[in-house]
Amino acid sequence: MPSIITHAAVPLALWCAADRGRIPAWLLAAGVVAAMLPDADVLAFALHIPYADAFGHRGASHSLLFASVLAALAAVWAFLGSGRPWSAQRSPGRRRPWSAVSCQPRLAPTTQAATFVFVCAASHPLLDAMTSGGLGVALAWPWSEHRFFAPWRPIRVSPFAPQFFSARGLATLLSELRWVWLPLATAVVAWKLIQPAPAVPRDPS
Repeated sequence: MPSIITHAAVPLALWCAADRGRIPAWLLAAGVVAAMLPDADVLAFALHIPYADAFGHRGASHSLLFASVLAALAAVWAFLGSGRPWSAQRSPGRRRPWSAVSCQPRLAPTTQAATFVFVCAASHPLLDAMTSGGLGVALAWPWSEHRFFAPWRPIRVSPFAPQFFSARGLATLLSELRWVWLPLATAVVAWKLIQPAPAVPRDPS
């Protein structure tokens, strides 16, 4: 796996690439948590669950289903947190104070939250699949327990916590800088450069 810090690179890159204020702070935080959360399955080692088990490391928590569940939770949070989820207008000429005719759901923040969190969560197993060691990731769980690896695996696998602050850990960080952080930073800068400049309002005078 890449280090837990590097998994935050994807939500941070998306936030930097988006227009200012497009991704609110709470959604960025949710994306960072979603990108890191699959590695909570390292607790399986303490529980003596085998690595290759469906609930072992890189198992169920590294599936697209798990990413979808996190996306659904983010959508519910956004829906409930968007103030009044249904807008209503007064209906003139009727005794009832409100009309249900014009009620419309606020789907934009809900869809944005679900999409952002899904991409962030799914980026975790995809990055893990590009590492040089360990087992693959159970992307298709629960339909299949097969562990997948990417055809190209340039990222050095990260050692676990006791060995992280060592020469091997430093080599891992340099590998992640080269293959994750620098490409994402380059992509963000390139995206910003090709965006059209904001239109300057004309002086009415």
